Amino acid sequence: MSDFASLVNFFFTILTLLVLCRALLSWFDPGYRTSIGQILVQITEPLLAPIRSLLPNTGVIDLSPIILILGLQILRQIVVTALQ
Repeated sequence: MSDFASLVNFFFTILTLLVLCRALLSWFDPGYRTSIGQILVQITEPLLAPIRSLLPNTGVIDLSPIILILGLQILRQIVVTALQ
């Protein structure tokens, strides 16, 4: 794998982990009052908000992180394969 492909792969991995951390943190700090929670919201909300606006309201369960993670994994596979 080329250096650039490895860097892109690393970027997608970090972004996926940030989305996962935000989803997990929502169980413990639903208002995102901590500084870590606020940073995670600032990074991930621009990606989650458009997905959330397209989904029907499911009550307390937010499916947008799952859809974003799936989308990131598909996009990572396509981009990294193209760069190899």
